[in-house]
Amino acid sequence: MSSIPETLLEDLKKITADDRATTNETMLHQHSKDESHHTPVLPDVVVFPITKEEVSAILKYANERSIPVVPFGVGSSLEGHCIPLQGGISIDFQQMNQIIEVRPEDFLVRVQPGVTRTQLNAALKKHGLFFPVDPGADATIGGMTATNASGTTSVRYGIMRSQVRDLEVVMADGSFIHTGGLSAKSSSGYHLTGLFVGSEGTLGAFTEITLKVYGIPETVIAGRAPFPTVKAAVDGAMSLLAAGIAIARVELVDSASIRQVNLHSETDYMEQPTLFLEFHGNESGLAHDVSFARELLQENDCVDFLVETDSKKRAKLWEARHNLAYAFKHGYPGKEMMLTDVCLPLSELTEAVVYTREVIDQSGLAGGVLGHVGDGNFHSTLMFNKQDPTEVQLAEEVNAKIVEYALQKGGTCTGEHGIGIGKKKYLQKEHPDTLPWMKLIKQQFDPNNILNPGKILD
Repeated sequence: MSSIPETLLEDLKKITADDRATTNETMLHQHSKDESHHTPVLPDVVVFPITKEEVSAILKYANERSIPVVPFGVGSSLEGHCIPLQGGISIDFQQMNQIIEVRPEDFLVRVQPGVTRTQLNAALKKHGLFFPVDPGADATIGGMTATNASGTTSVRYGIMRSQVRDLEVVMADGSFIHTGGLSAKSSSGYHLTGLFVGSEGTLGAFTEITLKVYGIPETVIAGRAPFPTVKAAVDGAMSLLAAGIAIARVELVDSASIRQVNLHSETDYMEQPTLFLEFHGNESGLAHDVSFARELLQENDCVDFLVETDSKKRAKLWEARHNLAYAFKHGYPGKEMMLTDVCLPLSELTEAVVYTREVIDQSGLAGGVLGHVGDGNFHSTLMFNKQDPTEVQLAEEVNAKIVEYALQKGGTCTGEHGIGIGKKKYLQKEHPDTLPWMKLIKQQFDPNNILNPGKILD
């Protein structure tokens, strides 16, 4: 990389016309980190484009001078994606937050990258539509696309890559491309849309994203089912999937995590491994599905099965689940949180979750197990003192054991958080044959290595 020019700030102010570039200390600090435990690094400047032409000009300027450019949404990523490891330009898309077009008849919407998930759903609601991908945080659509996010509803609706029809991408040299179209399917050429989704800002910057959306279900029913053991809970979830019930969410929260939920959200849930469930469909069909689900869960030693149809009570239940990470953070002040993120074949899931709970207990670290067990993806929360080398090493060892187990069983080191900084060493183990080809793609798309350098690949 070349050195950062002294005129960088002034040059970017000229590109954005009305001084939408800054070296304000607070702003630099905000863009030095994300929600992960990784060490912050300050960018040299933060810039806020409002048009795709400005994004193009910024990237062209940076490419000609070999200045790193790191895209930034709201900073909710969990593997250090938006940490500017080599300084340079943090390009914040929060002002590019327009919903450009809603096409209700085509079940499509076109948005700028700074649109957030809740903002999008508020706009879609008047059309009787919704966007299902729910990673928990109110992330931007650009960030969710960059990390191939998924979340609680992926068991029913699929992951981010399943929803993206087309991307407008600004390449490293400032040129524009479109990767897809509006049709529901295509056999035309290489699937570049799928390549860019999950590329974590290393191949280009998104300026428009076209997404598939869905009709709001007639009836939504939520449920909560505690079990005597983690194994019984996971087996219960597998029985629901095997029965073909129209389940939209099936989330595991272990007893240690339920304890933190009760403390943080002022709930009084039974402190046992619990499945949080949600069913989408029509009223008569769901009545049968919920009744059948109750029978299946009871056959797997479910202690109780509580159903919520009231929208406020359903929101309360899912708010408790989504705030679980913050429940751990607030419950262990002064400690950092490491989140693991493996995904396995469903046939291997029960033993993997049991193994993970055992590994955490043996380490002596505080932590919980939770996740989207309906698609084989689960997480563990590990609380550790970043100033204590022993605890840091313990957390790393627990993470390594969980990942190694997943890889041995045909799984992946990351189901939804992405590679970023923390998972690069595991990517090498997971894809030794294809990693050289990934590097060739990176070199072809970004020969000067300005796009989020140090992420995914070294």
